Amino acid sequence: MNAIGQAFELVLRWDVLSVMVLASAFGLFVGATPGLTATMAIALLVPITFFMEPIPAIGAMVTCSAMAIFAGDIPAALLRIPGTPASAAYADEAYAMTRNGQAELGLGANLFFSALGGLFGTAILIVAAPWLAEAALKFSSFEYFWLALLGLTCGVFIGATNPVKGLVSLFIGLLVSTVGLNNPAGVPRFTFGDVDLMGGIEFIPAMIGFFAVSEVLRAVVADIRLAGVPQLIRGSLFQDWGRLFVQYWPQQLRGNIVGTIIGALPGAGADIAAWVSYAVSKRFSKTPEKFGTGHVEGIIESTSSNNAALGGAWVPALVFGIPGDSITAVVIGVLYMKGMNPGPTMFLNNPQNIYAVFIIFILANLLMIPFGWAAIKGAKEILRVPRHILMPCILIFCIVGAFAVNNSVFGVVVMLAFGVLGFVMEENGIPVAPAILGIVLGSMVEENFVTSMIKANGDLAAFFERPIAAGLGILTILVWLSPLILFLWRRRGSAPLPGGSSAP
Repeated sequence: MNAIGQAFELVLRWDVLSVMVLASAFGLFVGATPGLTATMAIALLVPITFFMEPIPAIGAMVTCSAMAIFAGDIPAALLRIPGTPASAAYADEAYAMTRNGQAELGLGANLFFSALGGLFGTAILIVAAPWLAEAALKFSSFEYFWLALLGLTCGVFIGATNPVKGLVSLFIGLLVSTVGLNNPAGVPRFTFGDVDLMGGIEFIPAMIGFFAVSEVLRAVVADIRLAGVPQLIRGSLFQDWGRLFVQYWPQQLRGNIVGTIIGALPGAGADIAAWVSYAVSKRFSKTPEKFGTGHVEGIIESTSSNNAALGGAWVPALVFGIPGDSITAVVIGVLYMKGMNPGPTMFLNNPQNIYAVFIIFILANLLMIPFGWAAIKGAKEILRVPRHILMPCILIFCIVGAFAVNNSVFGVVVMLAFGVLGFVMEENGIPVAPAILGIVLGSMVEENFVTSMIKANGDLAAFFERPIAAGLGILTILVWLSPLILFLWRRRGSAPLPGGSSAP
């Protein structure tokens, strides 16, 4: 209890709280700007933390990352442009709600369940950090292969109502992920002798192109200069929170659990957590036909998941010094720099610092409510701007974001190319979300498959020899076979009984 009291004294100081407030504003700005990711926000803060004490530095990192992940939902809902990759999974759904005049309902759900998801991830971090970290360390290339393959399978469920078109989109993404030298053999693939392509296709410019540039092209082709965008409902962001929580608490809890588990796996993170949770939500929903038309159910589960993943990613980072995602990879460097070396000894020698991190996580997610409310209220004015003015401004932001990834014009070229591709795909009824998923997970599947085959000396049975790998493998195969199993089950149920009647 003495350590907890010391932790409160470390956190509840004017300098720590002031830094957290400033980091909140900075995280909201970066997260809401297309192309500027939460990881980039953290990286930009690192030089500033050189001049801070350890606790304010960690407070800035935690608060900034939490705000950035949530802020990515705002342009996703208002403009169909995910501010961060973690918001890409449900950008179409959120934008459909805006088109239906339900933007405040969707953004209110994003805000409320983002905060709840962050608090859940923090609770798991506090209670089960050592156990979860130990489980995460048992994941080898075999488990990661099945996990990535299961994630790719989600692309088919995300792919609207036509599984064939969903597969086409997924294969386009997988093809893009093979470009460059980023493969286990280090062999140039599909580079056509271009030096820029040897580095592969960057995910961020591709995502901006698929979602934002294609939307700009659609506006130009449709010539909707004078067409208005539905305005936000003149209501409170808070008025539906009670109803949504009562109605969708199972989805919220499921998203929290999935997000925390995936976040705790080194190298996974909030992006994958959101995709998996959205697909799970659609797969087990009682009304899957509503997904894609502006249905809040999938948004609630996904936004709960990606925010819970933040807390989960800190589990292996604090317990073993192994980053759970790209954000904690940067944070671990700051921890070492400040003398807060992560590892089991930190829990024994400096428990007050660990408790201070826990308190900072709780405060950061509580701060999300007022700061998120202010950000949404300010951002909704975007919808009042005429589209013939708004679209060029969006395109300028997209160019800046694509260029900022590597400070290269090539990123802008990639963005424009994928914008045209996304426009063509959607004009032909092919969803872009599975393609994004293919780009994210394609290299992960290939690398872990090749590594596992080398370990197993080419024996495919090794993919089922480890308990966790076997469980994930069987689950993935059952998901693949589920349409056939359901078909056979229904056919058996409708088979005629002796005497000419059929089963009820």
